[in-house]
Amino acid sequence: MYTVKNYVLAGSLEQAAELRQKSKNNVIIGGNLWLKMGHRTIQNAIDLSRLELNQIEEEENGFRIGCMVTLRDLETHRGLANYFGDIFQEAVRHIVGVQFRNEATVGGSIFPRFGFSDVLTVFLACGSEVELYRGGRVALADFINMPLDNDILTHMYVPKEGRKICYESFRQTETDFPVLTCAVIKKQDGFETVLGARPKQALLVSEVSLSCPEKREERERYARQVAEKAEFGSNMRGSAQYRAALAKVLIQRGLERLMEEATCR
Repeated sequence: MYTVKNYVLAGSLEQAAELRQKSKNNVIIGGNLWLKMGHRTIQNAIDLSRLELNQIEEEENGFRIGCMVTLRDLETHRGLANYFGDIFQEAVRHIVGVQFRNEATVGGSIFPRFGFSDVLTVFLACGSEVELYRGGRVALADFINMPLDNDILTHMYVPKEGRKICYESFRQTETDFPVLTCAVIKKQDGFETVLGARPKQALLVSEVSLSCPEKREERERYARQVAEKAEFGSNMRGSAQYRAALAKVLIQRGLERLMEEATCR
């Protein structure tokens, strides 16, 4: 439970940014779902819902997604599904339920860099960038490692690069936090893998090559070497050793699905 002293319905991004810069106790509330689980006093709770940041705009070279877009919007957007297949639906469908996903926002899922985030994993797999009010456009792969500050994430930009992505996750129960998330990416110049919920932040592994994905032994080698490059931790949902073993399974499963989809075309 938290205490809010003032509620501010921002009339502009400039107003919101000025308040945000004044104090760490001035907070963007987003969907107000993860925030309400904390214990703190908030001086100014800043609401961005009037600023038309709840749109998914499809452009020639990518998608521009506002920070107030909900996870349900990601799940049901036809343009994203037409271009990326089912990866966004698969990444969010386990997150509590439809009512929760109607409230949880993209900005609230990405800006805190939660280690358990399915959403962070799938956006990283797409080669996404974040748009910050003061910091401009930054690659998500770099943003993940930046310190938390008082800037405002206004949009996500997801490029159309022809990537083929398979999203996998494992959790103990249907709507629990994931034990591990995994996205396997096929690009024109090779394969990459994102591992999230390690339980640390999502990690992109791009240094391992895979020349013959049709061969089972090559897929096994690739999965083993990718897992070796990731650092896993332990928590109540699983040990580091368990996550390392699980990573190999999910990576191979993703590769197999990508090969099956390529054959069906």
